[in-house]
Amino acid sequence: MSGPGQRVLSLLRKMIMGGELAAGQRVLEIPTAELLGVSRMPVRMAFRVLEQEGLLVRQGVRGFSVRPMTMDDLIGAVEVRGVLEGLAARQAAERGVLPDFKATLVQCIEQGDRLFEKGYVTEEDLAEYHDINRRFHHVIVEASGNEAIAMALARNSQMPFASVSALSVDREHLQQEYRRFNFAHMQHHDVVEAISLGHGARAESIMREHANVTLRYARLMEC
Repeated sequence: MSGPGQRVLSLLRKMIMGGELAAGQRVLEIPTAELLGVSRMPVRMAFRVLEQEGLLVRQGVRGFSVRPMTMDDLIGAVEVRGVLEGLAARQAAERGVLPDFKATLVQCIEQGDRLFEKGYVTEEDLAEYHDINRRFHHVIVEASGNEAIAMALARNSQMPFASVSALSVDREHLQQEYRRFNFAHMQHHDVVEAISLGHGARAESIMREHANVTLRYARLMEC
């Protein structure tokens, strides 16, 4: 997704999570584009992604409504993701990672390092990290060799904020976001190390804690 599209997507996620777009509220393409001061295309793309993430429900041909959800819904779905991804990391460590998977994980680490080494991030950096993060999590599931995990994650990702792609960014506090995402990236380092050493239990523990970062941020957004 383009930079403008990613910004619209992040802003709409934040508006839904913060209650600016209320549960059950109907959202339409043109009024939303006018509200955000953008063209219809990034709004249309964002709506499609938010529907896939379970935050919007299609209403008719062109409209959507905000899916009703509670903090308990979010907590349950993210905890399930943590369990599933933790299992994937453990199985990847125990079975050994194929060279192609290992190379992709290392590439994700190196690309993330380059983003965070300067001590701050821009909106463009965070859009790039979004792609790195999504690829990192996908490869760990692939490396587990367990198709049932991938299927369960796909089903769980239909719940609000459960998808690893559902990264909400606070554009007004980028230094705070730098600390948050840099911490998550350091956890990526630890996961890769544990998997490489064959330490399945540690890899699983880190991945489950990694999901908890999402929960802590969601609780802050709710306040």
